[in-house]
Amino acid sequence: MTQTRRSFLVTAAASAGAVTVLPYAAHAAAHTGNTFETESGQITVHPISHASFVMETPAGTIYTDPVGDAEQYADLPAPDLILITHEHGDHYNAETLSALMGEETHLITNPAVADMLPEDLAEGAETLANGDSTTWNEVEIDAIPAHNLTEDRMNYHPPGRDNGYVLSIDGFRTYISGDTEPVEEMLALENIDLAFLCMNLPYTQTAQQAAEAVQQFQPTYVYPYHYRGGDGGTQDPEEFAELVGDASEVRIGDWYEPDVI
Repeated sequence: MTQTRRSFLVTAAASAGAVTVLPYAAHAAAHTGNTFETESGQITVHPISHASFVMETPAGTIYTDPVGDAEQYADLPAPDLILITHEHGDHYNAETLSALMGEETHLITNPAVADMLPEDLAEGAETLANGDSTTWNEVEIDAIPAHNLTEDRMNYHPPGRDNGYVLSIDGFRTYISGDTEPVEEMLALENIDLAFLCMNLPYTQTAQQAAEAVQQFQPTYVYPYHYRGGDGGTQDPEEFAELVGDASEVRIGDWYEPDVI
């Protein structure tokens, strides 16, 4: 049953405020996250680290760009679907995937990652290029272009290679940016209930670029993620929240240990 995007309710696990900062200890112990209520059930977001997160949804448990020690996921449900946006080591790791994949887990990647998958992972994996769509377990999945626009950043994420994704789960639409700047396909998005927007330099976009994009396509809720790392390119999620203003409700998850600057 489809709702209007503004009719969804959200409850924050740690705070009822518009900006929620979750304590690292709670995250490490239980991956505490925010829960979004829909007519078909809850969608709970569990930040893991940097670009990796888990969504428990009525359609199944979805992992996005899982990397690092598979033990990070031990207290979470096993994945029904894994999405990979692109080949960089903070988004794709074959060893982590092998540890997490179950017999019934479905894997979706961009073509570049598909070409480098080990044989056991490649068998049964689904490949989506920019502009492609598929349906998994009644979830509509669209592959959205993700790439740089600034001339001196183009070598990091060239056009046509990497994916963002839009997932539609019973009318609840989630946008996952992957690594990108504000490409026209992002700015043209409509009726997005929940968005995950990267921001760090020199690889992706600034907090201001990300906030300006949010002001244009106006997701109901937005997580800044992937905001540390690079050569002095860490972006401030609280600054991002201030820049977003009333265009969207910002959720700040616990993506990093507090002593990482």
